[in-house]
Amino acid sequence: MFGLSTMARIAGEVRRDVAAARERDPAARDVGRAEILALWPGVQAVLAHRVAHALHTAGVPFLPRALSMATRSITGIEIHPAAQVGQALFIDHGSGVVIGETAEIGSDVTLYQGVTLGGTGFATGKRHPTVQDNVTIGSGAKLLGPITIGHGAKIGANSVVIHDVPANSTVVGNPGHPVRIDGRRPEGPDADWLHLPDPIADALAGLSNRIGALERMVIELGGDPDQAEPVAEVTPLRRRRGPSPAGG
Repeated sequence: MFGLSTMARIAGEVRRDVAAARERDPAARDVGRAEILALWPGVQAVLAHRVAHALHTAGVPFLPRALSMATRSITGIEIHPAAQVGQALFIDHGSGVVIGETAEIGSDVTLYQGVTLGGTGFATGKRHPTVQDNVTIGSGAKLLGPITIGHGAKIGANSVVIHDVPANSTVVGNPGHPVRIDGRRPEGPDADWLHLPDPIADALAGLSNRIGALERMVIELGGDPDQAEPVAEVTPLRRRRGPSPAGG
């Protein structure tokens, strides 16, 4: 039933959601809790969802979906009333976020704008992702189907993920490729998108190195190396080292 105990539980969850916004959004660290609750669309969407989910669980007709659609119109964030959301979910900016009916989200998860936790096909039953605790999902990422995103994983911006992601790993690309950064990553949200591994660029660099080695072999076999054209070199387009722009 939707009673006082349910309202007390929702109030506690909202306090944790506001605290998560202050912790993970640098723009919110000097802002009061009331202002965050009133002006942060991600916090508003999660609050509305918690009420809609409680109504849905209590079997109340019409109102849960109506509240969800009203919230979508105001915040640009669509969360199905049946979706299961854990503690301290933070949706940064939030516009374009879609969370499907059978999605499950653990505690201390961070989503950025444009994230989709979507289904595939027209089958009923479990058809949306399960996101475990301490996961960070970058802008525009699409997670499709009844897959599991392991504890502490990090999904790079605009990745398309259609397979399970191991715990404490990083996924980038389309389709998503799991990679690692210095072994197991630390707990907590990580917004350092600059230093994500790029498996496609690494593969191209490997091919370039191999071509350079073959060119040098041809020069050596051809005679006078002074008369040969210089071997092409690959110039990196971005830094792979250095401090994190996110402050880490």
